[in-house]
Amino acid sequence: MYAQVPATYEQPVKKDSIPKPRLRWRDRPAHFDRAVIELGLMEIIPWSYDKFIAKKDYADISLKSVRNNLKPNSWAWDDDPFQTNQFGHPFHGSLFFNTFRSNGYTFWQSVPAVMVGSYVWETTAETQPPSPNDFINTSFGGIVLGEMTHRLANKLVNNQRTGVRRQATEVLGFIINPANGLNRILDGKWGKVGRNSKIDSSIITAEIDAGVRTFNRSNTNILHNSNFGWYGHVKILYGTPYKDYDTPFSNFTMNVEFGKDDSSKVNMVSVYGSLKGWEIKTNEKLQHVAVLSANYDFLHNSAFFYGAQSVKMNLLSEYDLSKKLKINTVFGAGPILLSATPDPYLYYANGRNYDYGTGASVNASGALTILNHFTYGINYRGGWTVTINGHPSHYFLHTVSSEATITLSKNFAFSAESGYFALHGSYQKYADVNRNYPYLRFSSRYTISF
Repeated sequence: MYAQVPATYEQPVKKDSIPKPRLRWRDRPAHFDRAVIELGLMEIIPWSYDKFIAKKDYADISLKSVRNNLKPNSWAWDDDPFQTNQFGHPFHGSLFFNTFRSNGYTFWQSVPAVMVGSYVWETTAETQPPSPNDFINTSFGGIVLGEMTHRLANKLVNNQRTGVRRQATEVLGFIINPANGLNRILDGKWGKVGRNSKIDSSIITAEIDAGVRTFNRSNTNILHNSNFGWYGHVKILYGTPYKDYDTPFSNFTMNVEFGKDDSSKVNMVSVYGSLKGWEIKTNEKLQHVAVLSANYDFLHNSAFFYGAQSVKMNLLSEYDLSKKLKINTVFGAGPILLSATPDPYLYYANGRNYDYGTGASVNASGALTILNHFTYGINYRGGWTVTINGHPSHYFLHTVSSEATITLSKNFAFSAESGYFALHGSYQKYADVNRNYPYLRFSSRYTISF
């Protein structure tokens, strides 16, 4: 629900002015045998760590446990902690996805790989019964994170560069996407100069914020019982909605927030990725594009945590009122495939204290830009979920924020943002729960494009 659609006002580019993309993502021949072997390694290596190093009981598999897990009626919702289910499994799924994606297969051709990898892990790598929440989190989350890391790694490594910078980007690309880095080594491309190599022409804009924030856990008054501390925010914008929007993830946005004096060092990981777009209307004064997106959200603050995976239809509009005045709006809605919402009345032995649910989400935002130096934006994101595993309940989750940004130069800006999260849980057998998280942030922003 919290995945942010692209901030089109930050890079207003007319569709007619954008050259045709030079990159075709299937830039190496497909290697099915190698992809299958690497998929197997992504199963065996984590299992071996769990079995022989971490000494996890659930990794002590046998033929009996595999036979039981292969039975269709063996599936059951598991009780693992929030971070394991909502981040660990999607990350593992991204490794499955990229074993095929980095071996020359397209986005849609790589989708079955993550689903097969998830099923094999659930049925053969653990003694615990296979769980539907793990399968969904690993598969859908793995697709979203997998394609994002695939594109980032390929964009970072420029085969026409040499020297220390080239080696640094090779290493960074390997960290972001291990399967791609491994295959670059196997293909003899690591560090090799290719003058005729295809280059990803998509533009990446990275916004890096560093500043201070104040927040509290229960009161809507931000100045009452506030907590103060530093925080950082990284926002990556890849591509534009007006370029090659028929290609999955030709445009995506990633937000990562972290800081001090909160319940978790990483407070948010949010990914929005376009699946397909349709041009509605474009001329010199306005642009309208409808975009179907896949979204991944991981939220953890001192008031509550939340995780979800969703699909949305978004309407993105840009109004060029004059050379000095511009307005951008975004409206979106769609189903929440699976959400994890805290339940204070639920606690399992392995650490699960949240309900799994499904529902719907909506979002609306608008931004006003003056002289390309001042931007004021307001955003709303909301959702409703009903519990499908846990205590009978339903939840309303709302986010409202507003941000003012003054651009001082091409790369530097100053930003002030205020807002709040609100979670309302209604239970059939217990008292309702309301949790609020108001905040105020001030930061300096450095922007780089490449």
